Amino acid sequence: MYIPSFNAFPDKQEVISFMQKYSFGTIVTSVNNLPFATHLPFLVELKDDQVMISSHFAKANPQSKDILNNDILVIFTEPHAYISPKNYEKEANVPTWNYIAVHAYGKARLLETEQEHLNLLEHTIKTYEADYFDQWMQLPYEYRSKMIKGITGFEIVVTDLQAKSKLSQNRSAAEKQNIINTLGKSESESEREIAAYMASLKK
Repeated sequence: MYIPSFNAFPDKQEVISFMQKYSFGTIVTSVNNLPFATHLPFLVELKDDQVMISSHFAKANPQSKDILNNDILVIFTEPHAYISPKNYEKEANVPTWNYIAVHAYGKARLLETEQEHLNLLEHTIKTYEADYFDQWMQLPYEYRSKMIKGITGFEIVVTDLQAKSKLSQNRSAAEKQNIINTLGKSESESEREIAAYMASLKK
């Protein structure tokens, strides 16, 4: 990913927090020079200073067979906003787009045992809907086991973490404040989030 120095994320923990907040990502692989992508909810953790990403495919998804021994890209991105030249001090300007994105590259390992898959699903439930966990545990074991047979779980060791925070860092203080004011009043939640991220850079 092209990342000018002034658009780089300043802190690894901030990158991880962003991935955890916007954890519905896109996993991309390539076979015979043909890209293939699947949209999945991911678990993102830091273990012994190593970023780990895990999720599961439907077993019928052919990409589940392509992730072994291949380079993998997982993309995390969510809030974005159109930036109008009206926010700038000079008329000779063009529109642009502000956004935040993280590209995580790595190698994958498929989960092998039923217990590993159970652990993955339970971790996923506790992350996305902890209140459902008791209901899940009360389901018949045979039912849970059947569900596990229909998925392929995996975990990725991240070997390269690229993060871009394009938030008008190269604009003047007045222009940045104009953008924050404009986006902060938007009806779009995504645009308001960009305004909040921009405001946090000023602290």
